[in-house]
Amino acid sequence: MIRFTKPFLFLFSILLILLNIQLSASQYSIGVNYGMVADNLPPPAQVASFLQSKTNIDRIKLFDANPDVLRAFANTNISVTVSIANGFIPDFSTDKQKAKDWVSANVVPFYPQTKIIRVLVGNEVLYWKDKNQIAHLLGAMESVHSALQDLGLNKVQVSTPHALNILETSDPPSEGSFKPLYDTHIFKPMLEFHNRTKSPFMVCPYPYFGFNSDTLNYAIFKPNPGAVDKNTGKRYMNMFEQLLDATHSAMKRVGFGDVEIVVAETGWPSVGGENQPAVSVENALSYNGNVVKFVNSGKGTPLMPNKKFETYIFSLFNENQKPMGVAEQNFGLFKADFTPVYDVGILKTGDQV
Repeated sequence: MIRFTKPFLFLFSILLILLNIQLSASQYSIGVNYGMVADNLPPPAQVASFLQSKTNIDRIKLFDANPDVLRAFANTNISVTVSIANGFIPDFSTDKQKAKDWVSANVVPFYPQTKIIRVLVGNEVLYWKDKNQIAHLLGAMESVHSALQDLGLNKVQVSTPHALNILETSDPPSEGSFKPLYDTHIFKPMLEFHNRTKSPFMVCPYPYFGFNSDTLNYAIFKPNPGAVDKNTGKRYMNMFEQLLDATHSAMKRVGFGDVEIVVAETGWPSVGGENQPAVSVENALSYNGNVVKFVNSGKGTPLMPNKKFETYIFSLFNENQKPMGVAEQNFGLFKADFTPVYDVGILKTGDQV
């Protein structure tokens, strides 16, 4: 029989407490897209302070490299992803010095005080169907990666987010595939880049854009019979995990199923027009709240079990100048005064906003 001394038991109990604290902190790995298409948002310094002190959000994704935001998030230990506008892609691909100049101006002055973890080259480039940008996308990613390496920022990753119109097939998920020609000409070499540079393939799964009246509950994680993949026999209980597995299958089909998947955007609006009955606070809470639970559970998907997907909810705030109408302006978790539109479980326990 092993006997432990009191000092040992004391130290052991302290270690358990510290471990529990660490595990508690690590269970929150949810991020937000911090968009700023609005005329009523609080200053970035207030946003940084709010996220750090009142929420469990530990990462943000920007659609630009706003210097005011980058300065505001210095020394917060909140991870920051910055983005390069689509229009720069052709020049950065053909002129590496221009890519290096951008990194020198937009990343170097703020790093490492601001925890910049990733530079995104463009946003949903294939969705917009600009052939010149599509043709030069991988070249621009290579140039930005080389610039980061040359400037000593070896830990900063390079990626680009994709809307899921890149998929030819998503149902059943085991038959997921990229669109013809895109699969071998675009995604195979891009995934080789991700594999070589240890960077993630980033996608924007939005069940909001893919549901119908019969699949609404399946889309927003409400009770439903699920959908069985005829090839694997695996049952899917929500569209979010179906889309992730379809993406995984498409990647595997071109030889790179091991590349990490990061969810660059996902969300559900809380206010819509009269012809949008599925847009409500209740449904937004159901979708985003369950995405948070799903991601933090670490259970993964049927084809990728026991995985915790880095995920960015769209979006942090309602943005009143978004151009596509009421629903697009109401994807936020918070109003401009920091009042929660609804609580998805990211506020620190006991904190009052």
